[in-house]
Amino acid sequence: MDKFFNPSQASSLWQLWEQGANNHPDAIALHDPHAKPPVRISYRDAFEQINAFGAGLRALGVNFGDKVALIADNSPRWLIADQGILAIGAANATRSSQAERSELLYIIEHSDSVAIVVENLATLKKLEPELHTLPVRQIILLSDETPPEGAYNFQQIITKGLGLDLGNPPIQRDTLATLIYTSGTTARPKGVMLTHGNFLFEIEGAQAVLKLKVSEKVLSILPTWHSYERTFEYFIFSQGCTQIYTNLRTIKKDLREHKPDYMVAVPRLWESIYEGVQKQFREQPNSKQRLVDFFLKASQKYITAKRVIQGLNVANLSPSLGDKLKASVIVLSLWAVHKLGHKLVYQKVREATGGNFKYIVSGGGSIAEHLEDFYEIVGIEILGGYGLTETSPITHVRRPNRNIRGGDGQPLIKTETRIVDISSRADLPVGQQGLVLIRGPQVMQGYYKNPEATAKAIDPQGWFDTGDLGYVSPWNDLIITGRAKDTIVLSNGENIEPQPIEDACIRSNYIDQVVLVGQDQKQLGLLIVPNLSALEAAGLIAPDSNLADILPALNDPKIRSLYREEINREVQNRPGYSVNDRIGVFEFLPEPFTIDNGFLTQTFKIRRNIVFERYQDIIVKMFTA
Repeated sequence: MDKFFNPSQASSLWQLWEQGANNHPDAIALHDPHAKPPVRISYRDAFEQINAFGAGLRALGVNFGDKVALIADNSPRWLIADQGILAIGAANATRSSQAERSELLYIIEHSDSVAIVVENLATLKKLEPELHTLPVRQIILLSDETPPEGAYNFQQIITKGLGLDLGNPPIQRDTLATLIYTSGTTARPKGVMLTHGNFLFEIEGAQAVLKLKVSEKVLSILPTWHSYERTFEYFIFSQGCTQIYTNLRTIKKDLREHKPDYMVAVPRLWESIYEGVQKQFREQPNSKQRLVDFFLKASQKYITAKRVIQGLNVANLSPSLGDKLKASVIVLSLWAVHKLGHKLVYQKVREATGGNFKYIVSGGGSIAEHLEDFYEIVGIEILGGYGLTETSPITHVRRPNRNIRGGDGQPLIKTETRIVDISSRADLPVGQQGLVLIRGPQVMQGYYKNPEATAKAIDPQGWFDTGDLGYVSPWNDLIITGRAKDTIVLSNGENIEPQPIEDACIRSNYIDQVVLVGQDQKQLGLLIVPNLSALEAAGLIAPDSNLADILPALNDPKIRSLYREEINREVQNRPGYSVNDRIGVFEFLPEPFTIDNGFLTQTFKIRRNIVFERYQDIIVKMFTA
């Protein structure tokens, strides 16, 4: 029988690796097939490298309670450095090496880092010359490049630490482990203080939801310094799993080749995989397209009816006997069609993802209803969840035995949820929308050196203000409905939550990305990044067209009429549609939202304020033309 790490009896994350090395020393912990040469590190070797890295830092004068800036991206060495820093009781301040230079310098200075661990020489050069004005005593490269005088590379630190001890640091559950800096889209980024205890509790909570097996494979693509990916990684390592590193360029190949059992990602990635499948469908002969469409529509009715029977329909969590009988008739009549669709169509989709997925996990934002439907139809189970960086991040997660699509799950153990009136903070009854407050062992210590922001976020009773709107079902399911600060208020006083309407719009094959606008206007407007491959397949634009070049052509009446029909259909067909949801005006944007152009965060969330700022002229014109 597999032996697993027990986080409830631990005081530090170091013990996770100690027990992993003892319980399954030869199991592979870290596998990077894209490194040159490829990297495979066992639990025994990972533990030895973690200890050597930590001892090497200690030999350089990094002590318990010190801060170390860790500026790098996904790799086994990131994990070794992260855990090595924590093993001596120091804390790391993490960020991507791709982040803006000014932001990285701010983080190094604000975090009081006495040392920095950076991706490579290029990252180090990016920080100069200002870096030399900061009180940084040590510089370490994660690469094997020759470091500048007085600095060290990864192998040199490992060599320095071999044979040395970690100094028996007095790490407790309340010892600071990391500072994770928020994106800083509206102000200076804030350093979220998370402890060893925060992460240990998250591991304990996740273990109560899923039981994994030693050597099961998990594909990793999200930024490893982000709390969502980082916590999930700690959890899978507590179970003896193998983490396989991938990236956006190789993910399709890696899915087929490595056949992962689990994967955690954000909605944008699941949408990208879905769109790739849809593109393949569109490239089929018309007869096959009609067949695929027939099966998908039949299966949509089948899974919707099945959810009603199981009480898993978020719009009807307490179905009547009549509802269940009606749904049963649909399930019985479509069961054979759904199974045939699986054999002829859906199985091929599963094979494209490796064919071994037990569960995929979606978080970091709400996942659109049509994506939930699609993955359920093809037999890939999504477990959604909810949380924020400030809550380490998981507070709620859907269980395998209560997987309510469209919901955000039930609370982890020892986690409390309150729904309050956004103005009075009075508690609201079950089922009524309000501001979501969270209290539990996963809530951060606070914002580093920012007591005012901490007091604003966490009240004296320990309730954390998430800033999100939602409600709780009679069965304690949390359903997030929007972001309080994202709410659009029309001139008639109607409050509109943009996310559900945006999710409805991107169901259209012709729409890639959207942002809803309309604050203080009489009607809503939509900024659209069109799906060029769908327009090409329809013969409306030339192959290999560039969005910026064809933007004027998209104003052709035929194309605008198509988009008007698509928008109206999808918005009006969404559950809960009201006349105020109607999109009055829309415009096309000259480029997609990406991380590189600043419109997306590292976890693929749209930075709305950046969109509003850069396209203010388009927005104004939309409502004044």
